[in-house]
Amino acid sequence: MLLWIADNDFFYKLEVYQNCYLSINKEFKNQFNMNKIRLILHLAIVITFFGVLPAWSQSSINKLVVGTQQDANTLVNGYLSPALSVIGYGLNQGWYNTAQPHKVLGFDLTATFNFIKVPTSALTYYVDNSKLNNIELLGSSGAPQSGYVPTVFGSDVAPTYRYKNPPNTQFSGAPGVNLSKVPVISNSLPVPIAQVGIGLPKGFELKVRFVPAIKFGDNSASSFNLFGVGVMNDVKQYIPGVKTLPFDLSAFVGYTKMDMNVTFDASHSQKGTLSSSATTIQGIISKKFAVLTAYAALGYNIANTKSSVTGNYDLTGLGTYVPIQVNLSGAATGPRATFGLRLKLAVFTFHGEYTAQKYSSLALGFGIAVR
Repeated sequence: MLLWIADNDFFYKLEVYQNCYLSINKEFKNQFNMNKIRLILHLAIVITFFGVLPAWSQSSINKLVVGTQQDANTLVNGYLSPALSVIGYGLNQGWYNTAQPHKVLGFDLTATFNFIKVPTSALTYYVDNSKLNNIELLGSSGAPQSGYVPTVFGSDVAPTYRYKNPPNTQFSGAPGVNLSKVPVISNSLPVPIAQVGIGLPKGFELKVRFVPAIKFGDNSASSFNLFGVGVMNDVKQYIPGVKTLPFDLSAFVGYTKMDMNVTFDASHSQKGTLSSSATTIQGIISKKFAVLTAYAALGYNIANTKSSVTGNYDLTGLGTYVPIQVNLSGAATGPRATFGLRLKLAVFTFHGEYTAQKYSSLALGFGIAVR
């Protein structure tokens, strides 16, 4: 699903993970057990965040960390900030497709593909030459000119800059991945989420997402891990006169934490870190009509993502490396409303939903649900 936004540095890694997933999926059909469920969950969630790694490739970072510390801070923050918001919203998606908790020891395995809509305002950022020190943006005429350049989600046409020292030395900036060329949903970033849910006593259901620390990259110098837990509870049972009505009503709270460390160039201590925590609190209502279930939810997202780029970088292209640290952060906080439908055929489920929020999303998913 995410191969179209990968650059050359990560295309091979994504292909390897996809092939592993297909192999495991084939084996899953032959024998169903919890070990295979765990492997499928790990791979599906890891593939989610390999979608943002092109922004973290060495080639992209080297085109952003240029000029001076202040120049690098301006370019890195402008280019990567929208990605931090998308990650925050993505982590709060895909938690449920009904308001009815499982019966005790009932369970489900669900995968949801969330297409996060990237607003037009997040496709570009403004570069003001008067606020840059040792570089300047060039216009179409080749003369210095402030203007808008692509973020990681913007146009794949790279902007052109030049150094002030050494004078008149031009170089290409970082291009975007051009989401408008995505053949599925224009200007949307697909974010798959997989998880398991299990029924507990007293109308509770526990949902878990988990990826242990996984090493990747050259000499396994980079790592990724994710943990998420959610709790749903049937609130009808606490309201006299309501618990017998023909619909389901639940409260839900979910928390997801993700950390990623990427080594760009170990010989110059070039590293990047990404840490995101996301919490969502929602009230969910659903009504079952034979094999169809309609559901809706109102709630609030609280998500914060922090990132840093550190190491020794050649800021002027002259082979002189100096220590740099760039920090950035992004929030994905605000109200949300979800509307969806689920189809259940025997133990197989298929669902689709739309979530209205600052970065709205359309989701499609499937799963296996028992009890």
